[in-house]
Amino acid sequence: MAIFSVYVVNKAGGLIYQLDSYAPRAEAEKTFSYPLDLLLKLHDERVLVAFGQRDGIRVGHAVLAINGMDVNGKYTADGKEVLEYLGNSANYPVSIRFGRPRLTSNEKLMLASMFHSLFAIGSQLSPEQGSSGIEMLETDTFKLHCFQTLTGIKFVVLADPRQAGIDSLLRKIYEIYSDFALKNPFYSLEMPIRFIAGALCLHTNPLLQET
Repeated sequence: MAIFSVYVVNKAGGLIYQLDSYAPRAEAEKTFSYPLDLLLKLHDERVLVAFGQRDGIRVGHAVLAINGMDVNGKYTADGKEVLEYLGNSANYPVSIRFGRPRLTSNEKLMLASMFHSLFAIGSQLSPEQGSSGIEMLETDTFKLHCFQTLTGIKFVVLADPRQAGIDSLLRKIYEIYSDFALKNPFYSLEMPIRFIAGALCLHTNPLLQET
């Protein structure tokens, strides 16, 4: 069981804080000889598999690492362009790790804004006045839990469906936000928060770890 991610969304729908507490599981890692028998393409600044599903590698998977070195978008950690590197026969044999594309910062901002809109729609669709909005969304692999304060700040936690104690965790995160953000004289309301990651991990252990 685990807590996967924490989001803090302001009352306008802007993402002001986000923390991932897990490493996405790599779907497949394989050593290839030249020429590469997969068709790769660049999409949204990431190198994705366009054709050649095999051995656990799926269309849409991204290149996550080459020879054990992480890939950031279309570049390796040492600044080499992935497609150019894989197009050079001198670099083979090469070990490539594939997996689901990791969310970029822009995608996280967009998803926070979309959830804000869904939350508002949920409130308006309620047959009763004064609906609290969406408090939980459930899938087969995770649950999304949301707690909105009276001032409109939303605290969102993505967790394993079997994880217990989420209500207490959400209120603890709210308490940490109040202590480390609202009481900070240098923090401007509604602006991104960059200084509570350590406090959040410290006060919510072991929930923010896989068990």
